[in-house]
Amino acid sequence: MEKVRVLVVDDHALVRLGLMTLIDDQADMQVVGEAGSASEAVRKVDQLQPDIVLMDIRMPGEGGIHATQQVTANFPKTHVIILTSFTEDELVLRAIQAGAAGYVLKQADNEDLLRAIRAVSRGEALLDPVTTARMLNKMRELSHKADRDAFRDLSERELEVLAELTRGKTNAEIAAKLHLSEKTVRNHVSTILDKLQMNNRVELATFAVEHHIFDRIDHLNRT
Repeated sequence: MEKVRVLVVDDHALVRLGLMTLIDDQADMQVVGEAGSASEAVRKVDQLQPDIVLMDIRMPGEGGIHATQQVTANFPKTHVIILTSFTEDELVLRAIQAGAAGYVLKQADNEDLLRAIRAVSRGEALLDPVTTARMLNKMRELSHKADRDAFRDLSERELEVLAELTRGKTNAEIAAKLHLSEKTVRNHVSTILDKLQMNNRVELATFAVEHHIFDRIDHLNRT
């Protein structure tokens, strides 16, 4: 039987020893190496080509997230499992975005950790439903905040002009729709370009769509 090859990464030697002892006691697993820092972890992955990296999220220096990003970008056959605590949702989210296949809470028992290693080695993602729900909610909140912040320097009238511009209307058409003069519309467009630091109408329209300008306009119309 081919064993799952595991690299253990943690900046505490005693923690590494405990994890390695547990893993090496399994008939279907083998510890192929250990690392005490993010940079060492990346070097060891390059040397050892493990199937799984058990990665502590918090380490001195560059940390587990940076190491995860380096490993997943450069060694696609190696999967990273993050070791984290209950209070690190934001860090876990960043680790998942960096390419981690899943995470295990440090408070979990040994069997949970072993199940995680086996599951990820089979190509399965490993996300705890409760923590994942919290993280998805946080992602939505961050996304909504980013959309709000994207237009925070624009007045309501400038938002209306931007929305019509994004629909592909000319200055004359925008002026007619909003009961403005063409000169006023041109001034608004120029101001919007300056505030958003864009070069042309295409960039403005792309930015506006990416940040859900029409949802923002709908919200303004309802309030």
